[in-house]
Amino acid sequence: MQRLLTIITLGLSLTAPGGYAADYSNELEASRETVKEFMQTLKKELQSGMQQGGPVNAVSVCNLTAPAIANTYSVSNGWEVGRTSLRLRNPNNAPDAWERSVLEAFEERKLAGEDPAQMEFYEVVRVDGDKQLRYMKAIPTSRPCLACHGETLDSIVKTRLEKLYPHDQALGYREGDIRGAFTITQPLSAKK
Repeated sequence: MQRLLTIITLGLSLTAPGGYAADYSNELEASRETVKEFMQTLKKELQSGMQQGGPVNAVSVCNLTAPAIANTYSVSNGWEVGRTSLRLRNPNNAPDAWERSVLEAFEERKLAGEDPAQMEFYEVVRVDGDKQLRYMKAIPTSRPCLACHGETLDSIVKTRLEKLYPHDQALGYREGDIRGAFTITQPLSAKK
């Protein structure tokens, strides 16, 4: 079934029925907080994996633990929470059209000199008649990421990646590149 996506507005205020502006600042803050917790939890798991078995173990963390973390936040909030990228490692994380356009805009913003660590984007959209707050936060490539996403990989890591992700595109990054983004789709109350 084809989904109908209508962009309502950029930003957070909408004119609701009756002429008043709908305020989505609480929903935006909830998305930001969820992404912050997701980032911290994933970073902690990756650091633990690296300490226990080096980069090859970190690959397993991303393969198994990261989707579980995203699922935990999705279920607890009743949202869609995940990660996506223009250069995929896991095909299950493929961006939809809205996410792809945001990721492309992040790349343009980086080329214009903006710090990827500060990049976020949100928008209220209507899908099949229902309002959603869509939120994305860029994931900058840091030095530790290069062990599994860089231009030169350890042969054991490379072999593990080839086995888990035969169509891996998430290689060749440099520190400061945009690795991808955390993404949230939050259904909005019909009251607004």
